[in-house]
Amino acid sequence: MANHPVQTVSPSGDKLKVVLAVLAVVAGVVGFYFLSDKTTAIRAGALIAGLLVAIGLAWTSTQGREFLSFAKESVRETKKVVWPTRKEAMQITGIVFVFVLVMAIFLWGTDKLLEVLLYDVILGWK
Repeated sequence: MANHPVQTVSPSGDKLKVVLAVLAVVAGVVGFYFLSDKTTAIRAGALIAGLLVAIGLAWTSTQGREFLSFAKESVRETKKVVWPTRKEAMQITGIVFVFVLVMAIFLWGTDKLLEVLLYDVILGWK
């Protein structure tokens, strides 16, 4: 007996809702720049209104709810990050600088050695 993959089908209206949500964001941004002669509060209000309409439309679609759920989980995971202390950050930065210096000296030495071998020994140019 063969296992057939199951494909979920979303309503066709969901795609329209996502497109409308994107258009609402674009309308908010366009409104922000179109109202350049108005106060900053009005311009920001147009931008925020576009974003709120987009979020509302996205929330009613399956893809939108999945994206917003993913965004919430991403924020939750970001809060779990343990940042290094200042001392640890300085130590790691020092190690990186020392490694870069050692690599620079190594590459310079390799370049000079190859230069001497190629020009002086093999080609005989001085």
